[in-house]
Amino acid sequence: MTTEAPLRMVLVDDHPVVREGLRSMLLGESVEVVGEAGTGADAVRMALALAPDVVLLDMQLPDMDGVAVVLSIKRSVPRIAVLVLSMHDDPALVRRALDAGASGYLLKGAGRQRLLDAMNAVRAGDTAVDPALRLTTAGAKDEPLTAVEREVLRSLGDGLTNREIAERMSWSVGTAKKYVQRIFERLEVSDRAQAVARAMRRGWLD
Repeated sequence: MTTEAPLRMVLVDDHPVVREGLRSMLLGESVEVVGEAGTGADAVRMALALAPDVVLLDMQLPDMDGVAVVLSIKRSVPRIAVLVLSMHDDPALVRRALDAGASGYLLKGAGRQRLLDAMNAVRAGDTAVDPALRLTTAGAKDEPLTAVEREVLRSLGDGLTNREIAERMSWSVGTAKKYVQRIFERLEVSDRAQAVARAMRRGWLD
């Protein structure tokens, strides 16, 4: 019986702590992290030099738009699968990434098994899209809040702090703060009580 070779991956995120956490979570007999990058330019250069099976890519990088990174990698080495791992769940951005050639799109906070399954799927030529995003990519105009935003809003309704939301969603506190602020902007409110009250009036917490 033959044993499948370890999946060779390049990990791309501009936050060293995030890279360290992902590396620790994914390393094992089935995964080999062959390179890490904190910028888009380094990601493209490393992908071309190392020819990994999968590039695990954050969309928000200091020097390049994530979609541009996907385009550059796929244009140069089409066989490399790019799997996006991002906090951004905007349906338009998801579609742009997939149209550019990404094989999958997961939200940060995905567990180890989901990440492993997605990486193996895209290495095999399949696609992998976070289940929460399936609710928003079709008919996004009819969805007032994304699935993830609704979950954060429910957490606000439960009285959770940003730190507690981060723990519930397996995020950093910074990511939780960004989602809370985005919800305030979407609902045009300035605090948590107003956000929950407005969401309840609109029936979004039923």
